[in-house]
Amino acid sequence: MKTMKAPLLILLSVVLGLPSFAATTLKHDEFAGVNLYYKVITPKDYDAGKEYPAVIAFPGGEQTMPMVDGMIARNLKLEAEKRGYIVVVCSATVAGRFYEGGAKVFPAFLDKLLADYKIRGGKFHIAGISNGGLSSFHIAASHPTYFWSVTGFPGYLMNATDERIDALKGMCLNMHVGQLDQAWLDTMQKQSLMFRDKGMKVRFTIERGQGHVMTTLEGAGAARLFDQFDEAMKGCGK
Repeated sequence: MKTMKAPLLILLSVVLGLPSFAATTLKHDEFAGVNLYYKVITPKDYDAGKEYPAVIAFPGGEQTMPMVDGMIARNLKLEAEKRGYIVVVCSATVAGRFYEGGAKVFPAFLDKLLADYKIRGGKFHIAGISNGGLSSFHIAASHPTYFWSVTGFPGYLMNATDERIDALKGMCLNMHVGQLDQAWLDTMQKQSLMFRDKGMKVRFTIERGQGHVMTTLEGAGAARLFDQFDEAMKGCGK
C-alpha cells in the first residue's frame, strides 16, 4: 500500500476540512554572542495577526534538546494545542544553564519573541522543571516586566535577596514539589511561607507520592499548569 506524501495530506486537510494540529518548529538565533536553540509550538490554525498567550519553558537536567522534546511531549503540547498557546522551550547554550551563564541571552531573546509573535498583553508565563524551575525564577527576578507568572515544578528563587524577591511581587508564583523530594520540599516550603509573609501571590502544592519528577503534572495532569497560566492573566489568588 502506498502512503500519502505530506503535501498531499495537507492539501486534503484543507479541501476536506480535516482538523489541523499545533506545529512545533526548531529555531536558533544568536544573542550576546551565544547561539540559542529553541522549539516553538504555535497553535493550530495559527494567525500571525492574532494575539496569543505564551509560555517560556525550561527542561530539567542539563537542559539539552532531548530534555526539551521530553518536556514538550509530557507537559506542554497537549494543553497548548487545546488552549491556543504559543510555547517556547529552550535548550541550554554553551554558556551554561539558564540560571548560570546561559542567562545572558535574556532579555534580548524575549524582545525577539515579542517582535516575531503577537503575545497577549506583551508578557509571558515562565515555567520549568528542576533546573528549569531554578532558571524560571532566576530569569523572572532578573527581568520582571516581561512576566505574568512563574512556575517551578519543582523550582524556587536562588540568591533570594530583598531586591530579587521584590522583583517577583507583581507575579503569580506557582511552586509544586513531590512529597518524597525531601530536600527540595523543605527549601520550597520555607520560601513559599516567606513569600506569603510578604503578601505575595503564591500557590504551593505538595504532590502526594511523587519524587523529584512529578508524573501528576504530565499528560492530562498538565491541565493544572495551564489553569494557573490562565488564572494569572486575570489576577491570581494567594
